[in-house]
Amino acid sequence: MEPGAFIKRHKLFRVDQFEAATNIRGTGRKASLDYHRKRGHILPVRRGLYWVVPPGSEPDSCPVDPFLIAGHITPGATLAYHSALELHGRAYSSFNELQFLAERKLRPFKFRGTLYRPVSTPPALTRSGQDGIGIETLDRSGVPLKFSGLERTFVDALDRPELCGGWEEVWRSLDMIEYLDLPAMCHYVEALGNATTAAKVGWYLEVNRSRLMVDDQTLEKLRARSPASPHYLDRTSSESTRYLSGWNLVVPVSLAEQSWDELA
Repeated sequence: MEPGAFIKRHKLFRVDQFEAATNIRGTGRKASLDYHRKRGHILPVRRGLYWVVPPGSEPDSCPVDPFLIAGHITPGATLAYHSALELHGRAYSSFNELQFLAERKLRPFKFRGTLYRPVSTPPALTRSGQDGIGIETLDRSGVPLKFSGLERTFVDALDRPELCGGWEEVWRSLDMIEYLDLPAMCHYVEALGNATTAAKVGWYLEVNRSRLMVDDQTLEKLRARSPASPHYLDRTSSESTRYLSGWNLVVPVSLAEQSWDELA
């Protein structure tokens, strides 16, 4: 395929995709991309990734889709954590940071004020060959975009709240979820193999039992996977804590009481 034809068919592309489609590599590939860049056809996002500039637009001012950028930085990139909450329409706040799962180590980078943050897939999933559990694909402006499904996103947010803006943002975001596939969610918790995460998920579901129609069996499954001894959610915090005996969790009082609601 001719380089110009390839570029016209894409909204964005990686160099490896360009090489595979055009069979142009090395210095020839560099010369071809430089040609189109100088003529304002493509916009470098980072090394190896280009955004295609729409006809009539200028590279410096053309709109870009940060979610598509995050989902195509590297092969297999998958939107997750707070970014997935945003895609599901369940994020309480909008962030100028996007998190994506990456199959290889990458450094975070900024582009047009947005921070792109690569995150490694949980090791337990990699070891068991379940990296793809709970991953879905959507069509975004004609481009496929991989992201974590709602049940996986729900668990991931409780597993790593620091990637979702902290506990208040997580709690307020999860409170926007109306329905969960509880067996699928439990399956993902089991795959993660983290007792503390199982307890956090169980506790949240217990608190929101009526709203999410949580049955006894689901809670007992999670309770059986909870820690055998008390576990602190945050050992660095100086805030007063509360012990949740049913889940062997020691949590900040503000989280136990969702006391931020008093300030809303």
